[in-house]
Amino acid sequence: MATRVFLTVDTELMWRHHAAGLDAAEIAQRSFEPAGVGVGWQLAMLARHGLKACFFVDPMPALVYGLDPIKRVVGAILEAGQEVQLHLHANWTGAKAADGGAAHAAFELIDYALAEQVELIGGAADMLVAAGAPEPIAFRAGSYSASDDTLAALAELGFVYDSSHNGSEHPWPSAIGLDPRQIAPVAHRGVIEVPVTLIEDRPGHLRHFQICALSAAEMRAALDHAARRGHSAVTIVSHGFELANRAGTRPNAVHVGRFEALCAMLDERREALVTTHFAEHPRLPLGQEDRPLGPSLIRTRLRQAAQLWSNLVEERAA
Repeated sequence: MATRVFLTVDTELMWRHHAAGLDAAEIAQRSFEPAGVGVGWQLAMLARHGLKACFFVDPMPALVYGLDPIKRVVGAILEAGQEVQLHLHANWTGAKAADGGAAHAAFELIDYALAEQVELIGGAADMLVAAGAPEPIAFRAGSYSASDDTLAALAELGFVYDSSHNGSEHPWPSAIGLDPRQIAPVAHRGVIEVPVTLIEDRPGHLRHFQICALSAAEMRAALDHAARRGHSAVTIVSHGFELANRAGTRPNAVHVGRFEALCAMLDERREALVTTHFAEHPRLPLGQEDRPLGPSLIRTRLRQAAQLWSNLVEERAA
């Protein structure tokens, strides 16, 4: 049986730009379409390679800036044939425009009681639907900040999937009661948890499968490991903004190259690694004992060298 691949893109108005005092149009531009390598460019790359991706969209900034920016990005994603599911950064509930980020609610979803989480997630789902998305069935908490209470809230609200468990961020803020090395989908607290895929980049140290976190060589090795071992799923994380520098003013060539390489790898491996939408309700063997790729000093050192270049050169503002 082929391994399912959830290629996920967390898509949000960035708090960083809100706190910097940028106007609403500039915040949306630098968050969704920074430097020409944002959501639109990523959608084009996915189409070129015939890949499916899930865009986890956070509607919470609409409480400050209105629904129009969210409607535009949701419309673009759906028009491209990709899916929209729910993302949530709870701090926006207390935010105010043009105050430099001074006002905000608690940032981590795990800091809210169960009843509060039900209210937050339910309200966010309603906003996402109001922005033009289908009723969401999958969720990822901002900063992977979810607990067993979060999953109970999702189950109460009728969600089928969660993808917040990230063992490299466990036990805080990713606080779901699963083994940090759990990477196979598993039934837990009333939903199917689809953990973020991990590798062990050095003995005893976990690193999650994110475009800005792994080199192309590490991604290739992780994909081949999953296919060779018959893993149930691979869950990959990107962001609408992460292929640009932190200021959102120029492309980060290291990250752009990784995204291009990843799309090519998944295209080449499509028979063994099948990109999938949550809305397809794919058949997922649950509870397999899939384990992260083991460490390689050479892969890690090469990535660290590329990361140094990325931080010192590619992250400079234009």
